[in-house]
Parts: sequence; C-alpha cells; structure tokens
Amino acid sequence: MSEPSSWRAPVAHAPVDATVEVPASKSLMARHLVLAALADEPTTLHNPLVARDSLLMADALRTLGADVATPTAGPWAVRPAQRPARGEVDCGLSGTVMRFVPPLAALADAAVGFDGDTRAHARPMAGLLHALRALDVTVSPDDATGLPFTVHGAGQVVGGTVEVDARESSQYVSGLLMAGCRFADGLRLHAVGVPPSTPHITMTVETMRARGLDVAQPTPTTWTVRPGVASGGDVTVEPDLSNAAPFLAAALATGGVVRVPGWPEHTTQPSDELLHLLGRLGAEVVAEGGALTLSGPETITGLGRTDMSSVGELVPTIVALAALADSETVITGVAHLRGHETDRLAALSRALRALGGRVAETDDGVHVTPTPLHGGTVATEGDHRMATFAAILGLAVPGVVVDDVSVTTKTMPDFPRRWQAMLA
Repeated sequence: MSEPSSWRAPVAHAPVDATVEVPASKSLMARHLVLAALADEPTTLHNPLVARDSLLMADALRTLGADVATPTAGPWAVRPAQRPARGEVDCGLSGTVMRFVPPLAALADAAVGFDGDTRAHARPMAGLLHALRALDVTVSPDDATGLPFTVHGAGQVVGGTVEVDARESSQYVSGLLMAGCRFADGLRLHAVGVPPSTPHITMTVETMRARGLDVAQPTPTTWTVRPGVASGGDVTVEPDLSNAAPFLAAALATGGVVRVPGWPEHTTQPSDELLHLLGRLGAEVVAEGGALTLSGPETITGLGRTDMSSVGELVPTIVALAALADSETVITGVAHLRGHETDRLAALSRALRALGGRVAETDDGVHVTPTPLHGGTVATEGDHRMATFAAILGLAVPGVVVDDVSVTTKTMPDFPRRWQAMLA
C-alpha cells in the first residue's frame, strides 16, 4: 500500500458542470475474476478495474494456480489451473479476497495461508470459517475466527447442505455459492438470519447464471448450486455505480450538474436505490441514451428516517449530503458497517464532529442534524469511503483536509485527479 498522503479537498467556487467517467465495478470485477478462475477455458476481462482490491484478487488467484495477466492498460486475461497452488494469500483490506478466496482454496490440493493488513484482522470472518469446517474443510488454527488462518485443501469438497451465519456479511454467501459449483455434490446453502447488502448476493447469482451455472433461490435465505463449470470467453465489466455516487453527490453539494456516460440500462448493482436516495435529497435525475444526468437542487432536503441495510456502501456519501441538508437524516439498518475497513459508523461520527457537525451514533446507524461546518482534518482510518466522504464536504466547506487520500487506491487509484478534473 502507498505511503499516507495528506490532501486538501478542493472547494467548488461555482456549481459543478461536468461529465465524469467512472472506473469499473469493484464488486463485479471480483466476481468475474473468481468465476474466470473456476472456468474451463480462458477469460478476457474488458474494462478491468486496475486498483488495489482487484490486483490483490489477481495475486490470490495466482497463488491458487491460475495465470492472470494484469496490464495497466487494455484487457486482463485469466487462464485457470495452470499449476498447483502454492504460497500465501495477501488479503490486504479487501473483503472480497478474504471471503471469496478461502472456499476456492478448499478445492486446492495444498495448504494456503491467508493474512492481510493489520486492520483486516478485525474484519468478521467467523461465519464463513464455521461453514467451511461444516463442509469438512480443515481450517487452522481450530479456533480461528478471522485473519490469519490456513485452509488445508484436499483437492475436492463434497459439498451438500450447509448453514452459514451471514448476518455479518453477504460476502460469505457469495463466496460459498461461487465455489459451490465445483463441489462434487454442489451446494445447498441456508443463511441463518438476513444477510446485509442482499443486492450483492443477487449480483453474484446473476453473474454466475450469465456464465452458464445453475443457481436457484428457493426461499429468501436459501440458495442451491448444481455442479458445473463456468464459461470463459469475453466479459465486459460495468462502471462502478457506487464509485459514481460521490461524483453525483457533487451536483447536490454545489447545485450543479453531473453527467455519467455508460450508465447501464439493466444492472445487478443497486443503482435504483442510489438514484432514489439522491432524488429524495432533492436531485433531478434523467437517464436516457446510455447516460445519466443528475442536477442538484438549491437546497438539499434531509431524508428523515431511512433504512439503508441493502446499500450500506452508500452511507458515507449520504451522510456527507445529510450534513449539508436543511433537515435531519436518521440512517438505520447498517450495523454491519462496523465490520468494514474501519467501524464506519464511529469513523463517520468522529469525522463529522471534527468539522463542527452534529451527529449521534446509534447501534445500527447515525442521526445527522445539519449545522454550519468548518474546516478540519478528516481521519480516513484506512477506509477509502471516508476519503470520498470528506471530498464531498470539502466542495462546500473550505479547509477540509483528508489525512490520507492514498486509501482511495483500493478502488480508484487516480481519485484526486478525477475529482479535480470534475471541477476544472
């Protein structure tokens, strides 16, 4: 990871009027890479995301024996099962690496270690490791509930029926489903409780089906995967609509206009909820001709009480806009954000208070009461979305400083340049 890099968020001295191209989807990129490693033929990924999380995933798949070419320009190529698994997987701070790759490692005929950044040791893993053990996969040490740990692959997994406590992360479900296509008996997975961010499970299921796999969801918390092999070929990765959110938020923060070309007409990303939330905040949204145009209002309207359990990744963006609104916003249903790159609810509360904001942290969310803000330093705490949160506020509040903008390389390596270009 790069050295910490302090960054003064630029102020918008006029309403933004910009066309912004956003990079590929981190979530879809991770799923396409995993399925490419499970395929029976090479896969070419067009419009790849060249960022820390996807590079960590590529390295992890190389550890498991795949050949992954990751040029900084042009498509990526993945050839599965080129050599035996060997080495240790560096998860960094990537939830997709630490939760998607262990089930794949169970299929290898080798012991594969997993570790990551110091902060990653606090990210929840217990539900996934318990489910792997229930599938007769050996994970050591026996009492491991998070990083570091080792998966002792035996060359195959029988599969069958398993329960997973997925209340901490929907990624447990996605990781098991994708690997489950290569289990001898397939997989019947039952989630204990309701997973957060359920649209991401839908994304996994639809992405698997697009690659020719037989996945079904007989109940809201049960999924089945029949044994099969994912197809390869050419795959184009959609733009990241979550990464578009801060740029769209700039239109609201400045009363301007932001256009995003290449906005998909149909997607498994939670774009409808994003646009719905921005519309409730006062934006005018027009999607036509393969592009999205969002116009900001003169005054941002608070959301009142809003359950964001299905779109937790949008919370930092919405909290920033809520702090600039004319009325209160109470966000609920996002207790799982405490287990992300940092405890996001606590980090957002600390950051907003550092800028003079009024915010009350609750068990499962935050209560934002708008009040005049002032400049100050926002601690990112290793979390890329804390940096974009600060950038949005910096458009309207002079003197906002991000203590380490390098954290944005997780999903957007050139975020400061893109942000400044939007204001040019």
